[in-house]
Amino acid sequence: MGADFDADRRVCLSFFGAPDTVIARGRDFIRRTLTRWYLLDRGPGGLAPEVLDDLLLVTSELVANACVHGGGPRELVLERRPGVLRVEVSDRSLVAARRRATRPGRPGGYGLLVVEHLADCWGITGASGGKTVWAEVATSRPPSC
Repeated sequence: MGADFDADRRVCLSFFGAPDTVIARGRDFIRRTLTRWYLLDRGPGGLAPEVLDDLLLVTSELVANACVHGGGPRELVLERRPGVLRVEVSDRSLVAARRRATRPGRPGGYGLLVVEHLADCWGITGASGGKTVWAEVATSRPPSC
C-alpha cells in the first residue's frame, strides 16, 4: 500500500498486495486522512458522525465494486472541496459501472444503489487503462427529525 499526501486537499492511496484487505485499508486511509485534516474533531468544522458513516460506506462500496467487477482497485483518492468530500476509486476495467438488477431477499447488486442513496452525486470517468467511479458527499447534512 502506497500513499501520496497533499495534506491540504487531495490524497491518493495506491493499492497493491493482499486483495482481501483492500476495503479495510481504504476505510482506514479515509479515517487517517480526515484526522490529518482535523475533520474528525467534535469542534467547529468537524464532520457529523452520520457524514463520516456515509463517506465510509460509500468508500467501502466503491472499493468492493472495483474488486468484484473491475479487476481490483488501482487507487483511491479523497479530495476535499468547499462543502464536499469526493471519493474516487480507479480500477482496471473499461466496462462502465452500472446498477445491477436486485432480487429481494438475495445478496448482491446493491452497491451502486447504496452509493446513489448516500452520495449527493456520483459518476464515472475514463481513466488510463480502466475507469474511475467517483462520489461526492456533502460535509454537512440537514438535521434529522
